[in-house]
Amino acid sequence: MSTPARPALRADAERNRERVTAAARLMFAEHGLGVPLEDVARQAGVGVATLYRRFPTREDLVAAAYEDGMTAYADAVAAALDDPDSWRGFCDLLERLCAMQAADRGLAEALTTAFPGARALEAQRDRAYHGLVELVSRAKVAGRLRRDFVPEDVTVLLAAAAGVASAPPAWRRLLAYLLQAFAVPGTTPETAPLPEPPARGALLRGMTR
Repeated sequence: MSTPARPALRADAERNRERVTAAARLMFAEHGLGVPLEDVARQAGVGVATLYRRFPTREDLVAAAYEDGMTAYADAVAAALDDPDSWRGFCDLLERLCAMQAADRGLAEALTTAFPGARALEAQRDRAYHGLVELVSRAKVAGRLRRDFVPEDVTVLLAAAAGVASAPPAWRRLLAYLLQAFAVPGTTPETAPLPEPPARGALLRGMTR
């Protein structure tokens, strides 16, 4: 008796989906979310038509590629909430998020871009936001975070850090400056040494990306 074709087709479709998703992660990480989808299809070893059958829109592909990344973002916020020292948890979270961005250009863009049609992605972003609201509130109650800081300021910070993410000394130095600005005056040493500045060549290479 011959083997039914339908299950084989479903398995083949799933393999193509996985190949496209893996290729998208690789290409987005290196080139950002605007990479031509034709290049993603070529990297995956499939035709463009196959890519669009699996992912009708770019948003669909981004959602599949960064579902794990957005979950890691929400998990990082949860880990910061577990720290009994809310200010330390807050600072560690920002450093971790900047490091995540530096390692993945596409994630840097995904963290600061809304995808209304990607429910799973936005659910994780919503989880992260509510955790961040709680973390910010705790750091304020502890008297360490300035009262006029709002959770949306984290998005502003990430957008700024993304611009120099490819030069690690640059984002670390920027973050150190900003953490001093976020702290209640007198609660952190304002003259603490900053991380070393990036070499001019490294910063220029990052800017050209």
